[in-house]
Amino acid sequence: MTRLRKWASPIALGTVALTGALAMYFNVAFAERIAVSTWTFSKDLLIILPLTFVLAGLFEVWVKREHVERHLGVEAGWRGIVWAILLGGTVVGPMLTALPIAAALHKKGASLTVCLAYIGSASVCRIPMTLFEISFLGARFTLVRYGIAIPLIAISSVLLGKWLERRPFHFGKVKHDS
Repeated sequence: MTRLRKWASPIALGTVALTGALAMYFNVAFAERIAVSTWTFSKDLLIILPLTFVLAGLFEVWVKREHVERHLGVEAGWRGIVWAILLGGTVVGPMLTALPIAAALHKKGASLTVCLAYIGSASVCRIPMTLFEISFLGARFTLVRYGIAIPLIAISSVLLGKWLERRPFHFGKVKHDS
């Protein structure tokens, strides 16, 4: 596994460079749009991601483990999933920003099911994305999509959480202090 990690970055960078070279060879205007989009996304990510890590660090310092365990722990049940979906809806920026917060929640005692529900809702139920969707596709479409997506997030989080808890799984390198 460490060999794969050693070569992952060069392979990824090589793939991006090859794709860019092929795009430039076949269509220069398209390659320029790809480069501008990549630069814009990278710049936004470099602005937002450090702030996310700061917020995750502040969360770890300021929020007591007992509060997280009570509201988002194993005993919270469906209430924890509802809280996770509501909390996931507040995520702003790329989906990548939800992962450090999910890891901090898990480290503080949130169940794996709740963390998965948080990640799922952060990718589907974000408030800015919802407002954008309503303005272009209408409120009816958004309500139908939420009516389908939220139960599926909850069900898949429960099933995947139970499946992963039966295996030696850790959220990154997070170890519980228990």
